[in-house]
Amino acid sequence: MLRVLILFILLLAGIVLGPMLAGHQGYVLIQTDNWNIETSVTGLVIILIVALMVILAVEWLLRRLFRTGKRTRGWFTGRKRRRAQRQTRDAMIKLAEGDHKQVEKLLSRDADHAADPLANYLLAAEAAQQRGDEIRANQHLERAAEVSTSNQIPVEITRARILLARTEYHAARHCIDRLLDVAPRHPEVLRLAETAYLKTGAWQALLDILPSMEKERLVDETQLQSLQEKAWLGMMSQAMADQGSQGLKQWWKGQSRKTRQDPALQAAMATHLIECNDGEAAQEIVLTGLKRQYDERLVLLLPRISSQSPELLEKALRQQIKQHGATPLLNSTLGQMLMRQGEWQAASEAFRQALSQRTDAFDFAWLADCYEKMHRPEEAAKMRREGLLLTLKQHPEQ
Repeated sequence: MLRVLILFILLLAGIVLGPMLAGHQGYVLIQTDNWNIETSVTGLVIILIVALMVILAVEWLLRRLFRTGKRTRGWFTGRKRRRAQRQTRDAMIKLAEGDHKQVEKLLSRDADHAADPLANYLLAAEAAQQRGDEIRANQHLERAAEVSTSNQIPVEITRARILLARTEYHAARHCIDRLLDVAPRHPEVLRLAETAYLKTGAWQALLDILPSMEKERLVDETQLQSLQEKAWLGMMSQAMADQGSQGLKQWWKGQSRKTRQDPALQAAMATHLIECNDGEAAQEIVLTGLKRQYDERLVLLLPRISSQSPELLEKALRQQIKQHGATPLLNSTLGQMLMRQGEWQAASEAFRQALSQRTDAFDFAWLADCYEKMHRPEEAAKMRREGLLLTLKQHPEQ
């Protein structure tokens, strides 16, 4: 527009000034080695105007030619984009049908021209993994990493998910650890971390992410408690495997008071110590726990403890009977402890009292053992028969 205005002004000036300069046109000489160009000032102005018009015409022509090329390229690009959009839509339908081979094929073809190439490559990688083609899955992941230069989190999440599907748990954990450094509260990262840590026995790492999982509402109270117990039990087993009873006790001392007062963990710790043949340490934990609160898991461990002072265990058990009444479990436990001390008459009375409250195959068997020790074979045979009938009644398929 500016050029047209300038040209218009020049023409207007020529119309106005032309007649005035008709008799005073001046003289212009342009001399080169081989040429001499002579003209008037008015002629030079006309030549310049014509040259300018030629230049503008050439510019217009070139602009039209380049614009046509751009439109042509845009047409081809738009065609590929529309085709990629159609293939992505068809891939989603195939995904619903479970045809992972077609899903991968449709998503990866023209993926660079799709609306979101990253999503296409990631979904293609998972589709390839679903049909067991690890090489193609890796290729799609690498391509996704190339097109996603600013945000690698989706790529690494997909990589971790694929590694878990391949049961490459340690490789998946390494990938997830890196993700947690940059996205410590990402819900999907936390879900994958839970799976990887459970599979690799990374119990302390599992405990570390539980607060974040709770804040993100990925687990409810029951699930949280279950995961915590799994982690603690796993850490106990590791400590026992590494250093035996001494290492286990040292680890237990290093835990918080709240942890050491958890009845479930106390029962698990005592069980591990019993397996290590450390009855004294197991006895201390069980008795300490029962002093705080009654828990059947701790009571069940009393007959299993090999103690040099069994009277302390019996005293604690009778104290529980005094506080909570002679329940079937407490009577049965008392009978088992008395059996270990060889007090067959007292043990048989405890078992009879337990059986009068509820029938139990184990109590029948233990009572039969007491009768045999007391030289009462007929009654022993009767108890064994009743115990067998009860077992068959409870488990008819066996």
